Amino acid sequence: MNDKSIYFIATLMGGAVLPVQIALNALLRRYVGQPMQVTFISYLAGTLASLAICWFARYPLPATAAISQTSWWMWIGGCLGTLYVWSTIFAAAKIGTALTLALTIAGQMICALFLDHYGVIGLTKVSANPLRIAGVVLVIVGVSFVAYAKK
Repeated sequence: MNDKSIYFIATLMGGAVLPVQIALNALLRRYVGQPMQVTFISYLAGTLASLAICWFARYPLPATAAISQTSWWMWIGGCLGTLYVWSTIFAAAKIGTALTLALTIAGQMICALFLDHYGVIGLTKVSANPLRIAGVVLVIVGVSFVAYAKK
């Protein structure tokens, strides 16, 4: 294993749990009702899990001085996560988990290509060369296959 293997494995594991999360949230919606209510429950459970992990790992609270140096827009990540979770709960019941996830991945790839190319939000610039663009196009083609097969 090379020094990046742990990152590849962690990312694959994170990706593997997304369809499970979508399916569980879609099931929970049947009992709870509205997608935003399920989103709240999902984030509450995630907050409690994160708190427990930090407590058991004995991670200290972030320093007030460090937090005060952040900009307001750096806190939007949680709001964007809420939009992501809500959108999958909203869509999965009507279009299925596979198509929901396929469209999510296509959206992620298109946005990531843009963010990388322009180095937005302080990211390292990685050019949107023809090979990377072709990769994203293939993802979009794959999404089209999943959508077509659903019909």
